[in-house]
Formats: sequence, structure tokens, C-alpha cells
Amino acid sequence: MRIIVQNVKKGQLVINNKVISTIGKGYVLLIGFNHFDDESVLPLMADKILNMRVFPDQDDKTNLSLLDINGEILAIPQFTLYANLKKGRRPSFTEALEPIKAKAYFEKFVLLLKKGLPSLKSGVFGEHMEIELINDGPFTLILDSKDLF
Repeated sequence: MRIIVQNVKKGQLVINNKVISTIGKGYVLLIGFNHFDDESVLPLMADKILNMRVFPDQDDKTNLSLLDINGEILAIPQFTLYANLKKGRRPSFTEALEPIKAKAYFEKFVLLLKKGLPSLKSGVFGEHMEIELINDGPFTLILDSKDLF
């Protein structure tokens, strides 16, 4: 499982020229799964997202979590995080988890995040989405489940 975490001042999801959801300060998460993932990574990654300390405190040190600042999340499924361009010029997605399983994992992951942050908003698996955001910092992190074990 791979997640691109972007600290944002605001984020917005648009599908078919219609604004589906917006968030204020918090994270826009781009979430992908590979064929080595199983459900055991979901709670570990959810805990990491909710509790990592990446927001500045009164001394401008990154000591506050998303929960500490009452932040928001916009979670977006993105299988292209496992694109492989080692051969040729067109990306291969053979490392990405099959869509049916990836959708189920994404939905379970969103439910785990909602336990800690009920206001979470998410994208729609399989839809063409437009994501608008203002990255704060910029501050972007890459989390990979292979680094947790």
C-alpha cells in the first residue's frame, strides 16, 4: 500500500464538472494498493495517517497530528501509484492490485480512518476525478506499507 500525503490548506474533488466534496486544512491522500498487500496493512496505515505529527506547533515544530489540529481528510483511490516505467515509455500497472480487491481495501481503509475522523471525505473508485488542492508548505510525504514491517 502506498499513500501520497499532501498537507493542504484546502482540497476539492470534482466529478463530471460537479463539486463532490471539499475540505479545509488537513490531508489530501492519494491511495494505491499492490498485489502483495493484504488487509493487515490497513489498520497500521490508518493509525499512521491519523497520528503522525506533521503539523506545526506554536514554535513552528512539526509536533501536531491531524487529530490535534481538527484537520480534515480527502481520500482518493489512485492505482497509478504502482505504475512501472522500467521498460518502454508506456506505464505498466501489473504491480497494482486487481480492481475488485483494491476497491474493497480502499473502502475498508476509509472506514478505519472514519473511526478516528468521522468527517472524512473520499473519492469514487473507478471514476475519472479532478482533484484541486492548495499544498501547504509544500509538505508532501510518501508512506509505503513495506516500510512498516
